[in-house]
Amino acid sequence: MMNKLFRRAHAAAAIVALLAPTLAVAQPANPAGLNIPDFQVLTKADPQVRKATAIVNGAVITDLDIDQRLALAVAASGGRIGQQEREQLRIQVLRNLIDEKLQVAEAKEQEINVEEGQVEGAFARVAKNFGRSPDAFARYLKDIGTSAQSLRDQIRAEVAWSQLLRRRVEPFVNVGDDEVHAAMDRMVAAKGQQEYRLGEIFISASPEQMERARATAARIVEQVRSGASFVAYARQYSEASTAAVGGDMGWVMDNQLSAVLRPVAEALPKGQISDPVEIPGGITVLAKVDQREVLGADPKAAVITAKQIAVPVSDSLSEADRRAAVERIHQATRSFGGCGRAEAVATELGGDVTNIDPQPLGQFAEGLQPLLAQLQIGQATPVFGTQKDARVLVLCGRDEPENKGPSFEQIYAQMNEERVSLMARRYLRDLRRDAIVDYR
Repeated sequence: MMNKLFRRAHAAAAIVALLAPTLAVAQPANPAGLNIPDFQVLTKADPQVRKATAIVNGAVITDLDIDQRLALAVAASGGRIGQQEREQLRIQVLRNLIDEKLQVAEAKEQEINVEEGQVEGAFARVAKNFGRSPDAFARYLKDIGTSAQSLRDQIRAEVAWSQLLRRRVEPFVNVGDDEVHAAMDRMVAAKGQQEYRLGEIFISASPEQMERARATAARIVEQVRSGASFVAYARQYSEASTAAVGGDMGWVMDNQLSAVLRPVAEALPKGQISDPVEIPGGITVLAKVDQREVLGADPKAAVITAKQIAVPVSDSLSEADRRAAVERIHQATRSFGGCGRAEAVATELGGDVTNIDPQPLGQFAEGLQPLLAQLQIGQATPVFGTQKDARVLVLCGRDEPENKGPSFEQIYAQMNEERVSLMARRYLRDLRRDAIVDYR
């Protein structure tokens, strides 16, 4: 719905521009403290229309740069982008490239050099996330219409900006010990209340730009709810410092959120994203990754020791025979003496046993976590598996997590990050204000 309204608004604006090339516009008295009389717009202008290339303080952005970065953004979003959204994304890509040029130039001015090893290391980590070697990933990028160099350029700009902030911003951010202790006291007072693992996409906007930012955020929400990657959109669109980590804000207590965002986070279901929310300075979209009690033990941190019994099931069996085989495994593992008899039961069923090394509950497959969480020692999960086998996990041991909250250092780091993010946005706004950008 928001995308339809957005398209209609632009269509209406285009019709008005065609019918009235010279349009008298009544202005509010003394807007923003400026003594500007009523005036007429003498030329047509659409701030959304940008020519293909730009020169930013002498640094050139070409059509190829935009096309390759656009292809990267589309691929990261799962390709679920229509033509209208693609055009809007192209505009955002150009804005991001302009910001990158400003960030890289400022880093160079401050004599900050990014080592190639840092770039290649980050490139290899991204490739690993895609399940590919760096060389195979480079070929994949070429196949989807972008290039390894385009991604390396983006990584280099992010690393340069991060180093610049550490040198020019972080030294001037001061978080006092008394502030951290006060936050810890508030946490103790809030024990038992909820805290959230949140992601954010922040789009800055002046009051005059708020509608544009809200429309952009609405398109992002629509795409993510349709299956696109929130992390990818956060990296591409967000202007918060968390953009480099896909918008991850970490664990946040509700009393650490603003009065505007607190009810949004409280009402948001786990695994969902919010509608766009207007806050001072722009628009925010929140994603709720997880939720837990303040100073409560995290159930997913419990260390699980288990054994897996796997029994082959022929894919040539009829559905009735398959159900019968699964029922036989289920009956044999309902009450059989626990891990000590796992090997014997597996032999009786014609299967085998795998010892699973101790690991936190949160590292097991998402679907298995609630099954394991409710087991007592020696019990087995319901039968699960594939077309070729049936399996159960037998719980051998569980070490419960300690009931403790974040450390002084963790709270300090979070408060420091929030203030660095705020100053970083101001820094980038100053660079934009002083930039000479020529669209060709």
